[in-house]
Amino acid sequence: MPTSPRRRARLASSLALALGTAVALLPAAPAGARPAGDTLFTDQGNSGYQVRVYDVTMDYQPLTNRATARVLVRARAARTLDSFHLDFSGPRVTEVLVDGVAARHRRTGAHELVVTPAEPVRRGRFTVAVSWRGEPPEHTDADGSTEGWVRTSDGAVALGEPVGAMTWLPSNNTPGDKARFRYAITVPTGYEVAANGDLVGRDESATSTTWRWDARDPMATYLAMVAIGQFDVHESTTTSLDGRTIPIWSFTDPTTGSAAEARAALPEIIAFNERLFGPYPFTSAGLVVDDARVGYALETQTRAFYPPGAATTSTVVHEVAHQWVGNAVTLTDWHDIWLAEGFAVYAEWLYAAEHGGPRPGQRFDALYARPASDDLWSPAPTRFTDSADLFGEPVYLRGAMTLHALRQRVGDDDFFAILRAWVRRHDDANVRTRDLVRLSERVSGEELSGLFREWLVRDGKPRGY
Repeated sequence: MPTSPRRRARLASSLALALGTAVALLPAAPAGARPAGDTLFTDQGNSGYQVRVYDVTMDYQPLTNRATARVLVRARAARTLDSFHLDFSGPRVTEVLVDGVAARHRRTGAHELVVTPAEPVRRGRFTVAVSWRGEPPEHTDADGSTEGWVRTSDGAVALGEPVGAMTWLPSNNTPGDKARFRYAITVPTGYEVAANGDLVGRDESATSTTWRWDARDPMATYLAMVAIGQFDVHESTTTSLDGRTIPIWSFTDPTTGSAAEARAALPEIIAFNERLFGPYPFTSAGLVVDDARVGYALETQTRAFYPPGAATTSTVVHEVAHQWVGNAVTLTDWHDIWLAEGFAVYAEWLYAAEHGGPRPGQRFDALYARPASDDLWSPAPTRFTDSADLFGEPVYLRGAMTLHALRQRVGDDDFFAILRAWVRRHDDANVRTRDLVRLSERVSGEELSGLFREWLVRDGKPRGY
């Protein structure tokens, strides 16, 4: 399949609101949409509950790509729920239990699992366990790219941005609902399983191994990752800025190469990002290189995913930067994705400049020299209405240019103080653009709504630069 615009932007990004009460940053959701909180994917998520933990138990057979799974969702209801839904487009559901009691369930639309418990769920904590069996599907995005449960030559990898987690994970599939994840994935002997967080156990029998992973820090569903195949496993450590020893687990498909340069560079790239954003925000790190030919790398939490040939220095810098900006500090609404991608591109620019490449100001000037008719200037980074534009140049490059314009306005001392304060204040939380505006104004003492409006809201080439 030809590389989509989304993927070109993602792999080539190195080349390349308190905004006033009268300014609406986000378009209104269409009438009748569920109040999930997201304005782009209005049919995803549910505001009636907040997930605390996903416990995933799965038995997977790589040769047939079939699995038996049970996902226990530990949640907190915001109000009494006579029924509720989970986002799920995966295989046949065999059982649903709410607080241990069998519940009615039905599938509606392309990806909605409606659950009606025997008794209404009262406000507070509850559990729902969904069991399913079969072959999880892939998902095709509006831009033509592939995500979801993606088949590889010797297994599969689960990639979830923006909505592909629903192909295997019954979930509240919106970035505004972050939760802890625990995995127990059983595979035949001779296969390995990579996932998010810390490797906490491997239970081996004569014919199979159960790999246990624990992602202790809250994580958006789009960042959840499971990779199953015959990998080379590489273990090492690095020391964080705050003195912690960070274990590094990396998994590489031997048919794609060892990614030796990327693995060797990872500790230094983590240290570089720590100088920008503060101590590494998670308990482990690493990378996964697999032969899923999707055409993009992805910042899956703690260990990013790379297809064959994608683990270049600039891309690794980008995906590692996301561990702070995007993963630890996560957008609430997909219209604010520039808060992840713009920051990660700007980290690339800063890293390249430190290693003999163009300075960020030179990149800014070269991009700003593009004509007003160039696609870079439309739609504005927070104003797209088509999910096919979610990973376009305005989000990536104009997003990074927004940060450089902010740096020019407030000066280096305040700018880098803003970067560090951004992660320190919002670690493990969800944010919106208005939070960055407020923080930038607080740190700098300047009124900045006009700058952010010009770069993020107004369609067309920003004026005065």
